[in-house]
Amino acid sequence: MPIVWSPWHAEAFARARAESKPVLLSISAVWCRGCREMDRTSYADPAVERLVTDRFVAVRVDADRRPDIAERYGLGGLPTTAFLTAEGDLAGGGTFVPVERLAGVLERAVEAFRARGDEIAGGRRTGSAARAAAQPAPRPAEDALIGSVFASYDAEHGGFGVGPKFPITAPLHLALELYAASSDPAARGVVESTLDAMCTRELYDEVDGGFFRLATTRDWRWPRHEKLLDVNAAMLRVLTDAAAVLDSARYAEAAGDLLRYLAAALADAAEGGWFGSQAASDEYYAGPTAASRRLLPPPPVDRTLYASWNGAMISAALRAARMRDDAGLAEFAIRSLERILVAGYRPGAGVAHYLDGGPRVRGLLEDQIAMAAAALDAAEATGRVPYEMIAEELALYALRTMWDEGDGGLFDRAPGDGPDDLGLLREPVKPFVANCQAARLFVRLAASSGNHDFTSKAAEILDSLAPAAAGEGPLAAHYVLAMREAALR
Repeated sequence: MPIVWSPWHAEAFARARAESKPVLLSISAVWCRGCREMDRTSYADPAVERLVTDRFVAVRVDADRRPDIAERYGLGGLPTTAFLTAEGDLAGGGTFVPVERLAGVLERAVEAFRARGDEIAGGRRTGSAARAAAQPAPRPAEDALIGSVFASYDAEHGGFGVGPKFPITAPLHLALELYAASSDPAARGVVESTLDAMCTRELYDEVDGGFFRLATTRDWRWPRHEKLLDVNAAMLRVLTDAAAVLDSARYAEAAGDLLRYLAAALADAAEGGWFGSQAASDEYYAGPTAASRRLLPPPPVDRTLYASWNGAMISAALRAARMRDDAGLAEFAIRSLERILVAGYRPGAGVAHYLDGGPRVRGLLEDQIAMAAAALDAAEATGRVPYEMIAEELALYALRTMWDEGDGGLFDRAPGDGPDDLGLLREPVKPFVANCQAARLFVRLAASSGNHDFTSKAAEILDSLAPAAAGEGPLAAHYVLAMREAALR
């Protein structure tokens, strides 16, 4: 019989405890081709179905809806196939397991629990949540940190690192700031070579528009064909900024093309907001022309509205609207902000992670910071004080519920005491990028509200992240941008 997947819930773990079974945790996403393929083949195999049904408690988690679980239990990518104890401790696992191997993997997992159950249940806590506390350290020098940001820059093909290549945009924003300040041709070259590669090679869909999540090769070929809102929001923002700073018509045109894709595929034109993603489909994207693609249905869209991704998109859209003098785009961005806040915000409890009419996950840092930044952008665009007030309220909620009193900085979620907050969810995680974004937000809020407690909290965040910054590679650009923001105010 087909596997019956339970959601992440205390009842599933209680059943595992009562029946002395391990938990099979599958972390997937609706846009993930590998996840669908594993469901179609590996989990549809009759021997696998029997093993999972008889010997495990099967739990399925959507990585987009529960990024806090995916952060702690993800094992190198999607899909994740993890084995947990009834207490939620991580005992092992991996990513995609082909059908010819999965039954054997499951058998070995059962045998390991039978032979070493007490040892495993003793609290083996691995995964990304098991992190040592940061030791106090001085902030790194800006010049040295800028060097570490661009150390992996690929001068031949643009971008950072080797394959797979992701459209990382923070180093490009930093390069734009450096160029604006000094007219440094090297900084301009980093931006142009990277954006030109992203826009002209296979990362960009020249038929339907929009950027794919990643390219598997160093020269931006062989993309994974899913299109995510957060990726495209980030690309819209950097293209808009590059068009302005570099006075570039081609980047302005690329931003316009991207806006047309977003309006056609991901925007909820009737009510406002942007949907989460458009799934991968190798068959559909194999069609080289619009005519050939019209013979097939387009890949499905996940119509969930995620607060953090919409916050980023609202900010990017407001920036693009100002640069393009597009009143219609600005109005849609404001309407989207109000939709998310009306449906998802609760006084004293922040904004919910997603909207779809079902149970809502609350208390995630990324949602509060992204929506607060979007509200502050809306206040600046419209002059309406209530938007600034909601930005301040969301920031204060994050500080009240997620602040690390010992080392400074913000945890990724408000601590929960409910029955579903088990296993690694009880372990604190302090996300680097989200904290850098929070520091930048707090600096802006201090300037707009006059509340200089935000200034001190931004400084404490930067101090808490100092030991980790140099090891973040190109993502350390977020830290440099936050330092520069603080210095300018």
